[in-house]
Amino acid sequence: MDGILLVDKPQGKTSHDVVLEVRRARGEPRVGHAGTLDPAATGLLVLALGRGLKLLEFMAYDKTYEFEVRLGQLTDTDDAEGALLREVPVPSREELESAAARMVGEILQRPPRYSAVKVGGRRMYARARAGEMVEAPPRPVVVHSLELLGWDPPRARFRLRGSKGVYVRSVARDLGGHVVALRRIACGPFRVEQAGPELLPIDRAVVHLPEVRLEGESEVRRFRNGGAVEAALPAFEPGPARVYGEGRFLGIGEVREGVLRPRKVVG
Repeated sequence: MDGILLVDKPQGKTSHDVVLEVRRARGEPRVGHAGTLDPAATGLLVLALGRGLKLLEFMAYDKTYEFEVRLGQLTDTDDAEGALLREVPVPSREELESAAARMVGEILQRPPRYSAVKVGGRRMYARARAGEMVEAPPRPVVVHSLELLGWDPPRARFRLRGSKGVYVRSVARDLGGHVVALRRIACGPFRVEQAGPELLPIDRAVVHLPEVRLEGESEVRRFRNGGAVEAALPAFEPGPARVYGEGRFLGIGEVREGVLRPRKVVG
């Protein structure tokens, strides 16, 4: 069973819980996701089934979230499930909007103490649960936009669109508070309103990549067998491309200097 499944994850379930449920319900052991969600979060989880798993490395999507922050209180988990560390002044709306504006662009962000980031070979959450006061070094991420949607002090609502690796809990912490509600509303080309039981074709997951269409049985056979294809390629930047031939999706190729080489063959 091959395809892409869009799930609106409910609160309280881990992303792995959802993966296990889909494996059982669909009878397909090969299921993975394109970006985890915290158990307390809700919203869009993009799952790849069967041969769709081969495309996960090309699904490093930008993601969009709507979230609510309780300002003035910092917790050890940067969300409402953690213990209160300290209280800080609640910023004014002007101060909050100014702080949010400074976070837009390519920034260095320090992941939460309770995260899956590894420090010294161990997950941060494992070290935190063991009582270790360890912080991960800041990492470069991109915040494309951070918009204040609502202001009702000490609470504020935001919409954020960012690159893979952006931690919303870190954003809340750096704004002077912690996350009390978080929902992912978009992931790459998909929106949460599209979630449902329908299994989508696997190439829907890589529509952000340029398209190459091979002509003739010999080109298709060479690509499927792992050989380079010198084809009439469209004019676009070197890099990965989705490849079609004989009316079907063949996989992902790499275009370099006018030559197409297979990276992931699925069809």
